[in-house]
Amino acid sequence: MMNMTEIRWHGRGGQGAKTASLLLADAAFMSGKYVQSFPEYGPERSGAPITAYNRISDERCTIHSNIYAPDFVVVVDETLLESVDVTAGLKPEGAIVINSERSASELRPLLRGYPGQVFTIDAGAISRKHLGAYFPNTPMLAAIVAVSGCVDREDFLRDMESSYRHKFAKKPQVVQGNLDCLAEAMKEVKE
Repeated sequence: MMNMTEIRWHGRGGQGAKTASLLLADAAFMSGKYVQSFPEYGPERSGAPITAYNRISDERCTIHSNIYAPDFVVVVDETLLESVDVTAGLKPEGAIVINSERSASELRPLLRGYPGQVFTIDAGAISRKHLGAYFPNTPMLAAIVAVSGCVDREDFLRDMESSYRHKFAKKPQVVQGNLDCLAEAMKEVKE
């Protein structure tokens, strides 16, 4: 299928990887793309590893399976690098985006020989700065948009503002913090 981007998210229950995957699908849909977003988990509890997926395409997608050869991988919790093969099937011409205070060169030895691009972002620091708490999914969402280009940045920010204003209609004070998180993350993600 032409012009399809496949993304696999790795996180722990309660960190918002599934929510970020859904928000990315919403933003891509609003920009006229065909989308799929789905999680993979069993009876896990908060803190257990989870996986979520996105397919974003210019054409209707008839594939209905997990993603085994993603173009991009997002790692919301860097401790998973030690226990989960997050680069399994990741295309060499793709990229991985990791939530970490450490640099890409420091993390590369944990990536089982993955030869592609490695990006990092301190999503925890960005979320604490703008939201006052550890919500890594919001900066990671912006980071994967910046790295993958799966959605136009300006369209993404506009659509997320609309989404947040609707979602947080009873808590309008959190909207600007989330928007600031997104904007800073797009600038701070680095290879």
